[in-house]
Amino acid sequence: MRLQDEPELPAQINPAQINIVPMIDVIFATLTFFIMSTLYLTRSEGLPVNLPQAGRGKINRPVQVILTINNTGKIFLNKEAVSLDHLAAQVREKVEPSQPLMVILNADAVVNHGQVVAVMDKVRQLEEVKLGIATRK
Repeated sequence: MRLQDEPELPAQINPAQINIVPMIDVIFATLTFFIMSTLYLTRSEGLPVNLPQAGRGKINRPVQVILTINNTGKIFLNKEAVSLDHLAAQVREKVEPSQPLMVILNADAVVNHGQVVAVMDKVRQLEEVKLGIATRK
């Protein structure tokens, strides 16, 4: 229905139209995708159960002990000199009942390989102790 003051259009010129049906199809497809993906992500796999409450746990970080062999071959446990014969007993004294003990071995590069292995063997004889070797990048 045309208003009276509008000019007549020639028959061969069609008025421009905006077709929004494809745009609505894309919007609904996108909306469907997001709804389905949200439902999939929030759904838990397995049977529904009532889970118990958990108390706050205590993190058991190992106590660290530094074992150093300097360039002359002397052994130090936390900067205190110790002999190879008494090394196991000294390390065992550092072990606490409920805490794991981490012994970090710092050996100078010029130290005899056999001495480093002997120290490592002494530390490895202790079951409650973990051994780590310090290196440089």
